[in-house]
Amino acid sequence: MSESSREADAQVDLELIARWKRGDQRAATDIVDRHAQALARFAATHGVRDAVDELVQDTFVRAFNSLDRFRADSSLRTWLFTILKRLVLDRRRAERRARPQVELNEGHALQEFDALDGMVADETLLRVRQAVAHLSPLQREVFMLRVSEGLPYTEIAKVVGSTEGACRVHYHNAMRAVKEYVSDD
Repeated sequence: MSESSREADAQVDLELIARWKRGDQRAATDIVDRHAQALARFAATHGVRDAVDELVQDTFVRAFNSLDRFRADSSLRTWLFTILKRLVLDRRRAERRARPQVELNEGHALQEFDALDGMVADETLLRVRQAVAHLSPLQREVFMLRVSEGLPYTEIAKVVGSTEGACRVHYHNAMRAVKEYVSDD
């Protein structure tokens, strides 16, 4: 793509952003139409195989929520790629944290992973998600910031507008509730 066509594309994007800021909802559709396929391809290059559409949608949701802060230091597409890449990294971190960590020593016998193991893991994940859904909104927020994002209590307190001690209590209560929910049959 030549420099002049990149500049023309950037100008079209800036005009669409200006229209969207003035309340023209069609401009949002045009922005999505212009960039969705490229974002899907970009997600695929980062190893995303499933939920590509969801990831692209989340990218646009974040972008539209932040569009007032877009400074046009880079192209809109580059900015969207940056948002998508952060979402991919966040998802990978969350997936790593969600996996149970088991230490193996020589006394453990390693068994072949089979369909039953996968079914049990899927069922456990579903129960954990259900348990988290039953938490109070504040407990859920503290729990997710601690577990998914790995934030320290001091940072969580700033995010939720509470004290560090209260966040520790909310996390402890949330963890207890999740464990009880998962262990109940």
